[in-house]
Amino acid sequence: MGFWADRKAKRAHKRAMAQYELAHHDWKRDIEIFNTIRDAFELAAKGEDAVGNLTVQKPGEIVLWRGQGQLHEAGKTPGRYVGSSQGFSIPLFAGVRYRVGAQRGTFVSGDPIQVYKEVGDVVLTTDRVLFNGMMNTKEWAFTKWNGAAASEDETDYIFHVSNRQKTSGILFRPEDGRLFNRFLAQALNCEEEGIEAVFKSLDGVLKDLAEDEPKAPVLELPAAKTIQVEK
Repeated sequence: MGFWADRKAKRAHKRAMAQYELAHHDWKRDIEIFNTIRDAFELAAKGEDAVGNLTVQKPGEIVLWRGQGQLHEAGKTPGRYVGSSQGFSIPLFAGVRYRVGAQRGTFVSGDPIQVYKEVGDVVLTTDRVLFNGMMNTKEWAFTKWNGAAASEDETDYIFHVSNRQKTSGILFRPEDGRLFNRFLAQALNCEEEGIEAVFKSLDGVLKDLAEDEPKAPVLELPAAKTIQVEK
């Protein structure tokens, strides 16, 4: 029993270690991200862009982050007819017949989907999110912001703005999605509450992260049983 119990405990420990390593990686990544965000807003407080860009900026607008992403917009799959046709055929020549009739079915509109388009430059500023591609340009202004949704892995985003009926958004690479997510939250915080609120928020987040470092699991083997032998 001791051998199999030890083996079971070691397997459980191995699984727990794998989960810990993922959690610790994300924890370290978040510390790096929030320090990067702090650096960007410290430059913004001085009126300086955090990254180089070719964006035509509005008065007082500061560029916080720049990356690559794929634009997508609301669309539909192709429609189709559901039903059958009826009619009669007219003989022509050599046994060939031409069918005359009418469609009796119903046209069913396509299903709503997000249609993925080109990859381009994504720019996050203190005022908006911008997409600049070869064929498409798009902006989502914070003053028109109604909300956003993100995929569970933080790579795909849909933005809702009041001046546009159709939803649209951006798909990021995994290494950029998490960074964009946290940058966007603080950019919205800055637009609503001001830059001092951002520094206060970042201080709180970094303090919590320092206190919440994931702890490595400890391997605990079952205690060996002592067998008393009668003399």
